[in-house]
Amino acid sequence: MAEQLQPDAWLLDVGLVRPFDTNSYLVDDGTVTLIDTGLWVNWPSLRSELADAGYKPADIDRVLLTHYDLDHTTGLGRLAPAFDGPIYIGQRDYDLATGGFDPPLCHHKGLFHRLVRPFFPIAGDDIRPVRDGDRIGSFTVFDTPGHNPGHVAYVHEDGAAFVGDLVWERDGTLTPPVWLDSYDMDELRASIANFWSRTPRISTLAMGHGDPITSDVDRRYRELLAAVEDPAMQA
Repeated sequence: MAEQLQPDAWLLDVGLVRPFDTNSYLVDDGTVTLIDTGLWVNWPSLRSELADAGYKPADIDRVLLTHYDLDHTTGLGRLAPAFDGPIYIGQRDYDLATGGFDPPLCHHKGLFHRLVRPFFPIAGDDIRPVRDGDRIGSFTVFDTPGHNPGHVAYVHEDGAAFVGDLVWERDGTLTPPVWLDSYDMDELRASIANFWSRTPRISTLAMGHGDPITSDVDRRYRELLAAVEDPAMQA
């Protein structure tokens, strides 16, 4: 069921069961923006979650993708043909999805992406790669590589940060994604720290997996920073 996080933002719970539970988000600040789209087989469906929030696919003006993973991108196809607006994704993941960048065959996640991308392209005709610092309406793009080479976060000017798989939330605790689902854990830990040092005060931390955080964000993120700096976690 869709949940209103703040006056202009909704959580759309599009997923199955862990680890396939995925969050999408909708922001209506005068322009309707959908962030991530879940799997193509979501239950509840993306359309039903949009309807629960009072929207339909034709209302969406643009889609922001945090990265190219099937549980964040393939729900796009469920919006067709009503949605035909621009789709934004980090430059390196745009290259990954379209064949401009070939990850090593010997890399666990790189091999997976090379196998699936011919069958699961990003569904849309107007796909726009973005880079660190780009502005998309009221959103600013932050490069946050590690989970994927071109992973990005989008921070809205009202303080809501949509961070995809930069971090996960499990049982009230923030944690990095696991090694098996990531490209480079050292780069991911660096992105977690770098993102926090560069962003203004965050009022809502909205991740792709887990419950978004709408209070005490600073303390909980600093606990995550302390954990990722722990040598035991880096082993």
